[in-house]
Amino acid sequence: MNRILLLIGCMVLAASCAAPKALEYREFRNFKIERLGFSTTTVKMDMIYFNPNNFGLQLKRTDLDVFINDVYLGRTSQEYQVTIEKKENVTIPIQLQVDMRNLYKNSLNVLFRNTVQLKVTGTVKVGKANVFLNFPVNYEAAQTFSLL
Repeated sequence: MNRILLLIGCMVLAASCAAPKALEYREFRNFKIERLGFSTTTVKMDMIYFNPNNFGLQLKRTDLDVFINDVYLGRTSQEYQVTIEKKENVTIPIQLQVDMRNLYKNSLNVLFRNTVQLKVTGTVKVGKANVFLNFPVNYEAAQTFSLL
């Protein structure tokens, strides 16, 4: 009887220690120009991710490069203490310093389209019980977007 209980306990423990799956990027929302400048502009937006795991996670850090229509917009590196519930979406606010010289190259293309090709690459650091792992982010899709 004790062996059966020990075996069941080990199985439950092993299942709860499964390696986490990477967060899945869904979309961005609430795009806002915080500070407009000729050389650098500060942009804020909310990035929506989905936790595909059967357990909650903690988001510790993001290091992301953002591109619109293959033009580099900028990099965001931020520290967090965000709890992500199991099988739920999470909203992660980011702030991005945009190099306006790169944006000027593509501005007419962006202004006259209602969709753009958004590309986000980099890593997110997530974990559980103070054990954190870096997961790659490589997302690319058409997104509805308007500066007007």
